[in-house]
Amino acid sequence: MSRRAFECLREADEVFAEFYTSTLVDCSPRDLERALERPVTVLDRSGVEEGNVILESARKGKVAFMTAGDTMAATTHVDLRIRAMGEGIPTRLIHGVSIFTAAASALGLQSYKFGRTVTLPFQEENYFPTSPYDNIKENWERGLHTLVLLDINEDEGRYMSSKHAVEWLIEAENRVEGGMISNTTLICAAARVGSVTEQVAAGFPSRMMEIDMGPPLHCLVIPGRLHFMEARSLVDLAGAPMDILEDE
Repeated sequence: MSRRAFECLREADEVFAEFYTSTLVDCSPRDLERALERPVTVLDRSGVEEGNVILESARKGKVAFMTAGDTMAATTHVDLRIRAMGEGIPTRLIHGVSIFTAAASALGLQSYKFGRTVTLPFQEENYFPTSPYDNIKENWERGLHTLVLLDINEDEGRYMSSKHAVEWLIEAENRVEGGMISNTTLICAAARVGSVTEQVAAGFPSRMMEIDMGPPLHCLVIPGRLHFMEARSLVDLAGAPMDILEDE
């Protein structure tokens, strides 16, 4: 957290937060309260998207709304800001570090070579959409990397792991037969990016199915065409097989 953000939180009349779009790493809401020396009201999805508790408080005084990552990376919060401005409530945005750029940095990949970001949903009974696979394949065929975000069910404490995500991709390949996921497809994983326990790994599906990346949050990156420095980074930083250096 930046000093500016900390000061704004301390100065606000009331502090709200949500952790259903992402979650805190190396910290808990109670840790935040102790650091700020004040209560923090954590809202669920309906409290942010459907309720007006934040706007009602903002009509009366100065309110701070905090999330993990970069707040406006979720359209929910863009809507909240627009609604506030529509009521004449001034807003000020303090940007945070986002997984959209941090994952590339952690793996040594070039952020401008990424295509459309994809989210993998939890597989449920009679529900297995293959559109995420199709979108990854579209990037892959164009030589672009894909950041793959993994589903969160904060209410149930469920966070998709990188291993589960690899299983998801293999199942999608079996269904679609698009030729993208094979025994020699390079897959990258990153966990708790930006924390002191950050972990990255890269390898073929068999290896990525075995690696324990630890507690959430996890994400995947499916690389497109690698620059030789990107390939070197994945070997040195993430343990990718040396074979990928021969392909560049």
